[in-house]
Amino acid sequence: MDVFGYLLNALTPFNLVLALVGVALGTVIGALPGLSATMAVAVLVPFTFTMDPAAGLIALGAIYTGAIYGGAYAAILVNTPGTPSAIATTFDGFPMAKRGDGGLAVSLATLASVSGGIVGAIALLLMAPPLAAVALAFGPTEYFWLAIFGLTLISALSVGNTMKGLIGACIGLFLSMVGVAVVGGDVRYTMDMQRFLAGVDLTSAIIGLYCIPVILDLVATRDPHLKPSETGGLRLAEGFGLAMKRKFNIIRSSIIGTVIGILPGAGGSIAGLVSYSEARRASDDPGSFGKGNPDGVVATEAANNATVGGGFIPTLVLGIPGTPPDAIILGALLVQGIKIGPTLFSNDAPVVYTFIWGLLIATVLMLPVGLLIGRYAYNSIIKVPKTLLAPTVALMTIIGSFAIHSNVEDAQLMVGLGVLAWILNRYGFQPSPIVLGLVLGSIAEQGFVQTWLIGNATQQLPGMFFNRPISIGIILAAVLTLAFPLWSEWKSRRRKQLEGSGSPLSDAGLNIPAAVKTRDVPSMVIAGLFILLGIWIYTLAGAMSPLGSVFPKTIAVALIGLSVVLIVQHLRRPAGEPGEGVAFDAGAKRRLALAAIMMGWVIFMPMLGFLVSSFIAFILIMLTANFEPRPPRTWAIWILAGAVICTGFWWLMANVLLLRMPIGLFF
Repeated sequence: MDVFGYLLNALTPFNLVLALVGVALGTVIGALPGLSATMAVAVLVPFTFTMDPAAGLIALGAIYTGAIYGGAYAAILVNTPGTPSAIATTFDGFPMAKRGDGGLAVSLATLASVSGGIVGAIALLLMAPPLAAVALAFGPTEYFWLAIFGLTLISALSVGNTMKGLIGACIGLFLSMVGVAVVGGDVRYTMDMQRFLAGVDLTSAIIGLYCIPVILDLVATRDPHLKPSETGGLRLAEGFGLAMKRKFNIIRSSIIGTVIGILPGAGGSIAGLVSYSEARRASDDPGSFGKGNPDGVVATEAANNATVGGGFIPTLVLGIPGTPPDAIILGALLVQGIKIGPTLFSNDAPVVYTFIWGLLIATVLMLPVGLLIGRYAYNSIIKVPKTLLAPTVALMTIIGSFAIHSNVEDAQLMVGLGVLAWILNRYGFQPSPIVLGLVLGSIAEQGFVQTWLIGNATQQLPGMFFNRPISIGIILAAVLTLAFPLWSEWKSRRRKQLEGSGSPLSDAGLNIPAAVKTRDVPSMVIAGLFILLGIWIYTLAGAMSPLGSVFPKTIAVALIGLSVVLIVQHLRRPAGEPGEGVAFDAGAKRRLALAAIMMGWVIFMPMLGFLVSSFIAFILIMLTANFEPRPPRTWAIWILAGAVICTGFWWLMANVLLLRMPIGLFF
């Protein structure tokens, strides 16, 4: 039977039901920050052991691809990537939703995700063995430079703010070094606290850095969270028309996602950022990116879903899983007695090709499933009053950070990072470089240390880093990425000087507060604190082994140097009026109140129990988010709704997910 003959095997009613249910379940899980694709796949693997191997793999693949797509919902509607691969979706997806185009953004994300997923699955179907050779061409040096390239992309997306982006990337790399070193085994920067031995949890960091600032701003004003769409609904016809006009963007991004997905460990984060950067570079209006340009959503979602099919190529052909879900699915294959390797496509062709066709069918099913879920998700968030929405989203952040390890300390870390992120964001230090540094830190360190070790052993250290053909190409791409915004900034400043304009530079990337555009004393103070942090990192690294200290010392030097450059830049700028900073106005009082409530929530949870502490915090956040007098009947309904929401999630986690819940004095 040829490759296409196995399509009939994938089209059996049972396999179709598995694909449909898997996509729907994965989409819902991916949309909830904290409940990752890895968790969903891991929990459901035992249920596949009683199934036919191909059917079980179809179910796992459908959940995986659905979860990657589902991350776009949270990114667009609450500015929090449901999965790390949706980081770049927040750049333009949430601004679109804020101005009333959330339905259009969801439609574009769905169409782009399906298109990218199809391209990745077709590449897996037709070209898996030859494409797997690409992964073999990458060694530790290439992976190091690939991680650095990803960091330069996110750091350079904002013209006029590149230095702060690079500093944020260094902070993220530092957070990735907390705990046990990936090479050498040194215990680093734990401050003698057991909670940090396992490192900084990525999910908790993502939720805190992205979602907590959104909630703090949500309770500060009367403005609705999202502007209702004047044209209503998902605007599928309009989205399809815009997608057709951007077909080259979709094709380019899908190919980028497939190729990067082939590289083990690279994943959707780098793919989304590379595609986003390419879309911005090719655009006639690059200044609109970060302000709600549909091209940004299309590029990111097409790329990160294409990585699903691309990631299965090294998994199936070489036995090298590219992501944690790939590793789990690889384990399921081995349990079924299937031998992984180049002979897989001949010896076990019925299983592997039926699975690939099933993955392709599941990707197509994402279109109706995603649009149906998206329609109700968008309309629901718009209609829910802010007084009820704010505590519900806050509850989801606590659940998402707690559920990973059933550990209240993860929730405490999440809240602390979230408050810190809000302060840093006020002065132009965006969360995305920090998160990406944390995501790529282990890849960068492992590649760097291994290259350093080989270079020292062969006495060819510079050549190992700078004399390999693929590495040279990646380095040139990174340099061009950094040079482009600096050149654009210089060109803009020069043009304004020639025009005699004294107005501050415009920001063509992410939203930057006005305070960072002039000589900003708080920003310089923060940079000074980062210099002290760099000195502390370097000093403690002196007591580590050579393998454990070489990367921290390098990052410390980079952090100190970049912070000094930032201070010099601010000193050279003409002094302007002080920015609003964190002025103690009515909105700031509400933000401080919410931060205190959430911190008290996670501190007293072990003593009061999850259910009681959550219900008390829910009521307090409702009071904080309310701006108008409400009749007693309305308050009674909202309090009852809060009790139902808190109890429902408590029961789900305790009895369905079987998590160890803090009982305290009550529940």
